[in-house]
Amino acid sequence: MVNLSKELENAKTIAISGHIRPDGDCIGSVMGLFLYIKNSKPDATVRAFLEEPADIFDCIKEVEEIENAENVDEEFDIFFCLDCDKTRLGAAEHLFDAAKTTINIDHHVSNPGCGDYNYIVPKASSTCELIFDLLDKKYIDKDIAMALYIGIIHDTGVMQYSNTSPKTLRIVADLVEYGFDFPRLIDETFYEKSLLQTQISAKVMADCKLFLDGKVAFGKVDYETMQSMGLKSYDLDGIVNQLRLIKGVEASVFMYGLENGDNKVSLRSRSYVDVAKICQNFKGGGHVRAAGCTVSMDAGSALKEILKLIEEQI
Repeated sequence: MVNLSKELENAKTIAISGHIRPDGDCIGSVMGLFLYIKNSKPDATVRAFLEEPADIFDCIKEVEEIENAENVDEEFDIFFCLDCDKTRLGAAEHLFDAAKTTINIDHHVSNPGCGDYNYIVPKASSTCELIFDLLDKKYIDKDIAMALYIGIIHDTGVMQYSNTSPKTLRIVADLVEYGFDFPRLIDETFYEKSLLQTQISAKVMADCKLFLDGKVAFGKVDYETMQSMGLKSYDLDGIVNQLRLIKGVEASVFMYGLENGDNKVSLRSRSYVDVAKICQNFKGGGHVRAAGCTVSMDAGSALKEILKLIEEQI
């Protein structure tokens, strides 16, 4: 385990970043650690670098302080790479490479560790759970607790997914003790959807197809639809889980088109298909029940390849 207090002791400049297309766990862990360092090391300079978060995360304190790393040229004393390895940092990767010390904290089984110090625990529910492990509790306040809570509920599906452990539930209980309105956070950051999100979800579900005797559900959004409807990647959050919930489905596959012709793929499984293993065939990864990758082929060809790999496990 990384000794966070020791590593931060002499640091004057600190950068924190996570993966491209940041989700709740990525944003929650980055902002939770960002706020913690501001509390525990008020004389240090700490900066957070991510792509623009979805509006649902506006409730996190100082989320507006998140920066784009593209035009930043600085050698930080410490760079924290959270919820991914350095290859998924996007515009912040050059800052990782230039930093004096790098620390990688993640829970993805596909991450071998890329930092000078690594804390990689695939059994953890989320990176936010790991961040909580590392913090000196006397510096945690309600805002930090809320950021970490948001990350945990997003990566566990509000404690419904198989990655939720007794330890996860104990940490959630500790976080709730800080007094934020947790039912409101669940509604506003996890369940509540905009009209646009509801419309695209309805379209995907209406057009979805079943394969392998109803054990696999597939849905997609092509790039032209992304453009014509003005969709962002975060507008598609949750669709792959809806596909998984169709009766009789073991695994769900969801794709959306990217500007360069590639397709972003998300996979989920209910009980026995290892979707991380499947995504590793396409240089992706994730967890046994939730994983993703990007493929340089059309949706039909990609689906054909993925179905072959799923069929081997069914």
